[in-house]
Amino acid sequence: MKKTILSEPIPIKLWLDDLEEGAMQQARNLANLPFAFHHIAIMPDAHVGYGMPIGGILAADNTIVPNAVGVDIGCGMCAVQTSLHRVSREDLKLVMATIRASVPLGFAHHRTPMPHDLMPQPGDRAALPVITVEYDNARTQIGTLGGGNHFIEIQQDRNGHVWFMVHSGSRNLGFRVANHYNKLAVELNKRWRSPVPTAWQLAFLPFDSREGQLYYREMSYCVAFAEANRDLIRRQVEYALRENISPDISFSAPINIAHNYAAVESHFGKKVLVHRKGATSARAGEHGIIPGSQGSNSYLVCGTGNAESFASCSHGAGRRMGRKQAQKQLDLEREKRRLDDQGILHALRGRRDLEEAAGAYKDIDEVIANQADLVDVVEVLKPLAVIKG
Repeated sequence: MKKTILSEPIPIKLWLDDLEEGAMQQARNLANLPFAFHHIAIMPDAHVGYGMPIGGILAADNTIVPNAVGVDIGCGMCAVQTSLHRVSREDLKLVMATIRASVPLGFAHHRTPMPHDLMPQPGDRAALPVITVEYDNARTQIGTLGGGNHFIEIQQDRNGHVWFMVHSGSRNLGFRVANHYNKLAVELNKRWRSPVPTAWQLAFLPFDSREGQLYYREMSYCVAFAEANRDLIRRQVEYALRENISPDISFSAPINIAHNYAAVESHFGKKVLVHRKGATSARAGEHGIIPGSQGSNSYLVCGTGNAESFASCSHGAGRRMGRKQAQKQLDLEREKRRLDDQGILHALRGRRDLEEAAGAYKDIDEVIANQADLVDVVEVLKPLAVIKG
């Protein structure tokens, strides 16, 4: 931990030296919530988000906050080690072309719904009203990457093993659930004359209320859907590797983790709702993934179970500039050279792509160093080729 701020009703604990003022104000808002428990934890990749900093952890007493989870519910990472020890540039090009042909990117969906058995089963439809309406649409979204910072990357570890990594979430399904319950929370908070200012964008639902339970069940379904989504993409990547390199390639069991969700956990002697928004669970002995930006290393880690972070760690490098700012300020040719000089097959083509250039993100090595008390590094993965959403 780098510092603790004691000016608010509960402490704010930070794992970074400098936090942009917008994100700091959001952290202060969190610390002033009447239901916030014990302290607020801010990870080293933190930056401003909607209502709550991305890279923040809020423990809440009998309360759930849709905007403290965010719109991409269940977004997370999947990593798989292959039996390959080398892969040629030409083979990589073929693999990436096959992936692009089988995994819809950006706003694209499948043209026909995917089979029911690929979807988490909703069970009691009355308990999942938004999911019930959106279920058939979601069948066209499972196995799709999405846009923004979502990616598929082929990597190599320090011992030469080839890996691949997938970053994706719950697609439009999670967006619909998040917006529905945040809007509902805003309406109810106005009716209750909530002490939480509307401008904070932190409308809440009592966890033991009908609305709070409905949101928690639908959020949990979206977390399961996002995991299934990454798993289907994983199968497509495995197919592309076997089809273009060798049918005899074997694969490790995947690490598949989420970094946008809320969960009932016990901390400091109390059962609370832990909201991780752009943060990953890092219980003692738990394996996790902290990806870098396009062109920088990613890390496989093992949690230390540090109580001060609510047993959490960062979910990535974290942005150092906004998307529009990156498009305006970064030098396209310099960013392309940074990747070309490393021999990485990359996705930078025009100025619009600069929003996901390495220069738009914090130094991943510094981010990892700042959380040495939260995780132990297990493996370092160097990028070989990347597809961006």
